[in-house]
Amino acid sequence: MTQPLAVTFTAGPGGDWRIERITAVAGESLPVATHLSLGNEMPDQGQSCWRLRGVVSHTRYTTAGELKRLNAASPPLGRPEALCAALIPIRKSPAWWSMAQDERRAVFEERSGHIAKSMPYLPAIARRLHHARDLGEPFDFLTWFEYAPEHADAFERLVAELRASEEWRHVEREVDIRLRRVAR
Repeated sequence: MTQPLAVTFTAGPGGDWRIERITAVAGESLPVATHLSLGNEMPDQGQSCWRLRGVVSHTRYTTAGELKRLNAASPPLGRPEALCAALIPIRKSPAWWSMAQDERRAVFEERSGHIAKSMPYLPAIARRLHHARDLGEPFDFLTWFEYAPEHADAFERLVAELRASEEWRHVEREVDIRLRRVAR
């Protein structure tokens, strides 16, 4: 069995990604910062504005067929042309978590079409979901996306479609952080 991948997003004065904007979509925002780094449990040098931790773990709410299609269409992170990124931390409501997993799946896919709506945007947009709820973090999920500048409009359409779904009625806190890769 593969160990889950722990990832820490650290906002501060330096990093591989320049923060272009931080927008509170629902609930409280995060403090303003200029850059973001992500890595495996990076030590804090005392200069961070905020840190969010998550774990890449097994896929939830997907059928075997959906998972096969997602894996076949999903590009890797870190592609050289993917100069744009978004980190969208989300916390869902207690009502969401009080539902059984099959009820959450019904809202997630059968009624909201989360996977179906996302598929047309692959492979232009790479994505990775980090689970944070069980780590005691302020968000349940940390969603990370990377894409080339010419796919920015497509990314905006994807986010708008997902936010218009029934699933998003269960989001009580969401912060939208847009980034641009720092030239190397």
